[in-house]
Amino acid sequence: MEQLVHSAWSMIPFGLMLLTIAVAPLLAEHWWESNKHKLTVALFLGVPTAVCLIMGGMLHELEHQLFGDYVPFIILLLALYVVTGGIHLSGDIKATPWVNTSFLGLGWLLASIMGTTGAAMLLIRPLITTNQQREHKVHTILFFIALCANCGGLLTPLGDPPLFMLFLRGADFTWFMSMWAPWLFTGAVLMAIYYVLDTIYYKKEHAHALQADHEQQVPLVFKGKHNLLYLVGIVLAVAFINSGTIPEMANPHAPMWLRYLREIVLLSLTFGSLYTTKRNVRYGMNKFSWAPIMEVAVLFLGIFTTMTPALEYLNANAASLGLDATWQFYYSTGLLSSFLDNTPTAVAFHSVATGLTPDQMAVFGGDMMAGIPEILLKAICIGSVFFGAMTYIGNGPNFMVKAIAEENGIKMPSFFGYMFKFSLIVLLPIYILVQIIFL
Repeated sequence: MEQLVHSAWSMIPFGLMLLTIAVAPLLAEHWWESNKHKLTVALFLGVPTAVCLIMGGMLHELEHQLFGDYVPFIILLLALYVVTGGIHLSGDIKATPWVNTSFLGLGWLLASIMGTTGAAMLLIRPLITTNQQREHKVHTILFFIALCANCGGLLTPLGDPPLFMLFLRGADFTWFMSMWAPWLFTGAVLMAIYYVLDTIYYKKEHAHALQADHEQQVPLVFKGKHNLLYLVGIVLAVAFINSGTIPEMANPHAPMWLRYLREIVLLSLTFGSLYTTKRNVRYGMNKFSWAPIMEVAVLFLGIFTTMTPALEYLNANAASLGLDATWQFYYSTGLLSSFLDNTPTAVAFHSVATGLTPDQMAVFGGDMMAGIPEILLKAICIGSVFFGAMTYIGNGPNFMVKAIAEENGIKMPSFFGYMFKFSLIVLLPIYILVQIIFL
């Protein structure tokens, strides 16, 4: 059994888990909508893997994966999901190219603070309402997915789940801000392209559409503002309640309350938001539902369990995988993040990087961060966050934004239509430039 959990065969459950997540929404959409079915898949693959790990002497690795990674990961997502779910922005202002670009820019800025999901869910409905009188609006949703639901979340561990996982592996909270240059470059180029494109479409609008857009304006209204204080509390908790500022938290013999102090604070902020936010704001205006966060909890229970032996294998065999250049880590992480979940992809390539020999690491030079050369960590972070926008399934908010747009009568491109009409011709050239300039 010990030989099995250390062999390449041990990666099969992890691969099947990610493959199911990627393919099931396309081949069995109605069946996959049920969280019970997702739990069935997670247990079917996760339980045998856990048994093999325990029998193979890897109980400690499994415990670390579940209690050191999974629990903090889910609690942070829960806190962000609940707090941002109590903030509501509504209104219908004039949908000029400048206004639309400002919406996208605001989402891009907020993504690193409240997470890509939180920023996307806050702004997608008022953006759709603002553009409801316009005929050409699909391009606006596509650029919104790229900027707000993906690329904007690069600057903090709160921005995108893969970054939080790398934060748990030793990256400093403020280190992520060192990626401001590729973040700014990508955001500026995307917004410039969008502004030009939207200006062209705006000139093609019929006069009656523009007249209706001008006449049917409703001022923006912001409700649940007190949740911004809870959001600040989440940022401060992640930034300062960790083993870097409180070394005793890393002591395995420390009291339970101290080891999980950050999670206790995050849960307190979560309950505070639930208690103090009016129900009509959360459940009425925002149509808040527990199903999405339950889906994440169920799927990632399976992912984190099946990922345990896969990470051990990748770490042990990293030196022989042939990944010896920064661009290889960038594009490999990006490619898998496009079609699989970007969180386990980032963790897997971090595990590969930590398994490189000292001589292999020395080739990259520079400082070390989270146990690997800093340039490699940047390649993994940027690849996982940016390339999540390459397909609808690359990052969780993508499908959510698409679904909300279609609920409001916007005919979105198909899975492959999204790629051929947008991501391959707009995003990929920008991402190649990012690699050439910054990596």
